[in-house]
Amino acid sequence: MPPPSTSDENDDLDAPPPPRPGHYAEQSLLGALLLDPHRLDEIGPLESGHFSNHTHGELFRAMRSAPVPKAEQHRASPAWLNTVLDAARPHAPGLTASYLHTVIQVCPWPSHAATYARMVRADHARRSLRLHAERLAQTAADTTLPHRAQATVQQADTLAQFLDDLSGRFAPHPGSLPRTPLPPSPARDTSEDALDEERLLIATATAYPAEAREMRWLVPEDFALPVHMALWQCLTALARRGDPVTVLWEAQHRGLLTHGTTSTDLLALLSTPVASPEHWGEKVLERALLSRAQTAALRIAAFTDDPATSPHQLITGSRRALAELTAVRSRWHQATTPATPRTAHPARTPAAPRAGPTPRSAPLPVRATR
Repeated sequence: MPPPSTSDENDDLDAPPPPRPGHYAEQSLLGALLLDPHRLDEIGPLESGHFSNHTHGELFRAMRSAPVPKAEQHRASPAWLNTVLDAARPHAPGLTASYLHTVIQVCPWPSHAATYARMVRADHARRSLRLHAERLAQTAADTTLPHRAQATVQQADTLAQFLDDLSGRFAPHPGSLPRTPLPPSPARDTSEDALDEERLLIATATAYPAEAREMRWLVPEDFALPVHMALWQCLTALARRGDPVTVLWEAQHRGLLTHGTTSTDLLALLSTPVASPEHWGEKVLERALLSRAQTAALRIAAFTDDPATSPHQLITGSRRALAELTAVRSRWHQATTPATPRTAHPARTPAAPRAGPTPRSAPLPVRATR
């Protein structure tokens, strides 16, 4: 039995985490500006919203609004400090004169104000990028949206535009790829609806191989279930010779009948087409798009959580994560903007049941109606 915790250990557990380096950069910048207000013209584009601490942001806003005194006047009188304090207090009630002295004492070199400002901008860019990644993930997972894929694509565009804006603010440097270990991809959607769509696609593509052959925008990796992925490979390999029996034969050679799936299972699956291959293919591809968006968002968030990544590494790594989403997105656009009208097909009569045990593993036969 482990010894009881001491009071010092409990105090450590209850203590707040130490401030991040960005907090000290904000304090140092404010201290430098309080000491030398004329440096407000040297720090480049900076806004109060770039500060992570609300009080720091309001203090900076007050500095921007107060007329900058002459150097001799500022050294002789604290009038400007009092003006800044009075302007900031209504929006930051906890701000005191003693805190102004604290940030002044924290600042090691007032002449480094421009450097501190770049650090504040970099920290703000990291936080903003994470917010964009979170919005992308939330949009891709929001089942209440009427056009979830389109909304996800728009959010990805917004994130890409933000990265373009950032690239103009931070100079590139050698070793621009982040070294952050990539997190595992989120689990694919294997709900009954998702698997039904994959089953119906495979069955309908078997019934209409000529149309399935034109669906070059769909790849095996778009399927959530590995056995469905392998069946799609069987269908595309057969080209014009596809029918339930030939697909079953191809599946046997690919080892699909050695993992608890019987020939009866596959024939039942392949013999129940409904609608058209393009219809179900679009749904499968849309789910793949949403899954890839969540993966990209998760990777970008991981980059922002790694304090060792520089702003340019964040930009480069995030663009690479979005590039994989863009590849799926281009195929999705190709699928959803067909050049010719589609042909509606009546549902075929399912094949007669064959003797055999009830399937115990995916793929399961599709439901007759939806």
